[in-house]
Amino acid sequence: MTGTEAAALVLEDGRIFRGTSFGAVGQTLGEAVFSTGMTGYQETLTDPSYHRQIVVATAPQIGNTGWNSEDGEALSAGRQASGDSNKIWVAGYVVRDPARRTSSWRATGSLQDELVRQGVVGIAGIDTRALVRHLRTRGSMRAGVFSGPALTDDAAMLQAVKEQPSMLGADLAREVSTDSGYVIEPVGGEARFTVAAIDLGIKTNTPRMFAQRGIRVHVLPSNASLEQILDLGADGVFLSNGPGDPATADGAVHLTKEVLGQGLPLFGICFGNQILGRALGLETYKMKFGHRGINIPVIEHGTGRIAITAQNHGFALEGEAGQEFDTPFGRAVISHTCANDGAVEGVRLLDNSAFSVQYHPEAAAGPHDAAYLFDRFTSLLEGVKK
Repeated sequence: MTGTEAAALVLEDGRIFRGTSFGAVGQTLGEAVFSTGMTGYQETLTDPSYHRQIVVATAPQIGNTGWNSEDGEALSAGRQASGDSNKIWVAGYVVRDPARRTSSWRATGSLQDELVRQGVVGIAGIDTRALVRHLRTRGSMRAGVFSGPALTDDAAMLQAVKEQPSMLGADLAREVSTDSGYVIEPVGGEARFTVAAIDLGIKTNTPRMFAQRGIRVHVLPSNASLEQILDLGADGVFLSNGPGDPATADGAVHLTKEVLGQGLPLFGICFGNQILGRALGLETYKMKFGHRGINIPVIEHGTGRIAITAQNHGFALEGEAGQEFDTPFGRAVISHTCANDGAVEGVRLLDNSAFSVQYHPEAAAGPHDAAYLFDRFTSLLEGVKK
């Protein structure tokens, strides 16, 4: 159910969409982006990669399955002990038709109530098709949702939208990273390997995927040092997903270069793909409207294999399919690209000691086509150990 308050979504180019409040009443600012996922809205809302973004759902009806205590993706050191992974990271939520009732045996409450509880301002009842067409044409842009006392005259709301910082140049990974680190133990027995996971906005399901393969995961803050990794006796390093502009993540890039210099196996996803790419000498750029959804086809050029993937990124690496290039750590290749637009979706060193992909192989809401990449990294760890 929506609220009874009038609400407005104001875009920085002056376009205004009017509807009713959804979730908390007030004001929120962020970058307007759209996600094409038909399922998994709870995983989307709790994904730290959406920090400072106002997410537009293209699925016409949202909230049918309510909210539960298990599906959140925002586990961190502060919430790890209690198991609360349900912090909502999106800045705001935009939907067409909120479900009037919750219908799931797993639900512990409604989406509307959870948005209110966490103070997330949203808007419902607008033509999301027209909005998405606008964002595809003009590109993702700064925006704001206003309701209640915050719903003032159009000029004042537009000024507030324009005065907020752009996502270009935003250093956000440290804002979502764990402060002190934590450990996820392997499932069913002793650890086969130890992996240091650099938390740039890591999702709950990622350490779980490692744990299912007998790997102990030490989740470390985004400003972790090489000394910390070596002190753990880590067999390998993982670079997580995360928000913001990868061009600002010089600390993570420096750490990645140090890890590569040590010859430690390395695996990265999403933001971690951009970090590895930068460490190997590639540049990044801001995409027009990015890739956000769970139906994006990716080609692995070494095998010809195509995977349908979950993605959430507004930046990408410069490069062409199959491009090989020299790095201080040996030859590397652009290993994956998007079948839709040719965007770079993966890089690897030709000696296979490090690789990364732009998508989410841990995708909790699916699809699971890319889960084999965790097995690939495990095999790499096994080979080094031998």
